[in-house]
Amino acid sequence: MPDIEKLLDAISGWVWGPPLLILLFGTHIFLTFRLKVIQRYLWTAIKLSFKRSSEGEGDVSHFGALTTALAATIGTGNIVGVATAVAAGGPGAVLWMWLTGVFGIATKYAEALLSVKYRVTTKDGLMAGGPMYVLENAMNCKWLGMVFAVLTAIAAFGIGNMVQANSIASLTKETLHISPWISGFIMTVLTAIVILGGIKSIATVCEKLVPFMAVFYVLGCAIILFMKMDTIPETIYLIVTNSFTGTAAVGGFLGAGIREAMRYGVARGLFSNESGLGSAPIVAAAAQTSNPVRQALVSSTGTFWDTVVVCAMTGLVVVNSGEWMKGLQGASLTRAAFSELPVIGPVVLTVGLLTFVFSTILGWEYYGERAAEYLFGKMVITPYRVLWVIFVMVGSVATLPVVWCFADIANGLMAIPNLISLIMLNGVIVAETRKYLWDNRVE
Repeated sequence: MPDIEKLLDAISGWVWGPPLLILLFGTHIFLTFRLKVIQRYLWTAIKLSFKRSSEGEGDVSHFGALTTALAATIGTGNIVGVATAVAAGGPGAVLWMWLTGVFGIATKYAEALLSVKYRVTTKDGLMAGGPMYVLENAMNCKWLGMVFAVLTAIAAFGIGNMVQANSIASLTKETLHISPWISGFIMTVLTAIVILGGIKSIATVCEKLVPFMAVFYVLGCAIILFMKMDTIPETIYLIVTNSFTGTAAVGGFLGAGIREAMRYGVARGLFSNESGLGSAPIVAAAAQTSNPVRQALVSSTGTFWDTVVVCAMTGLVVVNSGEWMKGLQGASLTRAAFSELPVIGPVVLTVGLLTFVFSTILGWEYYGERAAEYLFGKMVITPYRVLWVIFVMVGSVATLPVVWCFADIANGLMAIPNLISLIMLNGVIVAETRKYLWDNRVE
């Protein structure tokens, strides 16, 4: 087993290495310029996302689709992942992470547009879409769509289920001294109640949970930073300058050059906001929308909230604390940074992690379910949901590094077929944008 772990870890490192990072970030930049800097429509997109009125065909509102996607996207990567990037790449990693969010808005827009344009209506009247349908219906590559669906189904059980469940169980055991069996049981029951009702039930819960958890966490971080207001300008200056110069060894920190700052910042940013991985478009396809561009604009705000706002706030708290100079890593660094402010800090961290992680379990269930349905048909939905609930309990009480690593590999490989479709169909994306946005302003 240790040999298998080492092999999978090596493969994971290769999958998430420079080739994929260059392909992902390169696609972000290409689509940003191809779409004439679609980011300039961000305010219009934010206004659209808060409209809950029914418009056009679909299963859930704009807001419901966005919050479900955010539920899956905002997770431990926004808290622990940011600390990991700072620990390995220095303060400069925060700026590179932030830039992946800014450019990633274009990719999230593009993949959602294609997903809505090529979605289909199932026999039971529900919408189904995502990269697998784009690859099949727009590119006549059903085999590649099946590859994407298989990878998504595998990644969902690891990244979206067991890893998240284990994170909650570990956190509650460490901070509240609650047995993983108890926290796992509670989480399993709550998950079952929500997901057995399908996308409408998931979206309803996410519409309430996601805004609360995001606002609570961002306000909590803002309070922590306000208490240390005098050092904020110095922190921002440190982040900006170190992103282009690297960081010399200080305290327990071993030092990191510009290459490390860029590598870890970009990697964690891409992993956090999932732009280009092809997961979020699956739920975008379920949205009630009159045309693909409206939902694409709404979906693009997910990357803004996830990386440009939430990850940036975490990065500021971590760098401002100075704890990164002591050689701390990952979760230990996060806890130390938030513990700088007694009571408030640990509460913000604990509530943030609990809600972020639970929401990820809900959002990723829908992704996995849609992928399974694409492969095996409607009959697989109920068994899949039951299996999902069971694995929440398994993940809570078991340590499964091999499964986690394998899911991490599948998660990264998902991006390849999705990015192929984005690059090959960039003309379609531009044409739809011209038709519904540039020639007729969306409001």
